[in-house]
Amino acid sequence: MGSFPPSNSGDQNAQRRSQRVMVKVSVNVLAEGTDNKPVSEETRTVTVNAHGAMILLGLKVSIGQLLTLRNSTTGEEIACRVVYVSPHESEKRQVGVDFIEPCRISFPPSDWSTRSPEAKGNPTKQK
Repeated sequence: MGSFPPSNSGDQNAQRRSQRVMVKVSVNVLAEGTDNKPVSEETRTVTVNAHGAMILLGLKVSIGQLLTLRNSTTGEEIACRVVYVSPHESEKRQVGVDFIEPCRISFPPSDWSTRSPEAKGNPTKQK
């Protein structure tokens, strides 16, 4: 049911189509179950790039299966195809998906500031 994720380790000329970002985004995964009924699971991303994502998923999926990811905060949806399923048996597996259409990732967010109380280098932060 699984294959191994693409690796650049053996090919020095291989490059990703876009840079990965380690970010946890809450998403609702929508799929078609084995009985052709819609199923869904609330989960999160592990990494994201403009062309796909790695998610943690308890739903049983297979390579080539079409899914829809819905951002739990914004409601935005993106169609994707399963390209990798972790061979490790556990409650949730890592599932790699390719987006059908590349998406735009905006970092930092529009309200980002180094002056935020949570910022590590905030000069006004009290110790």
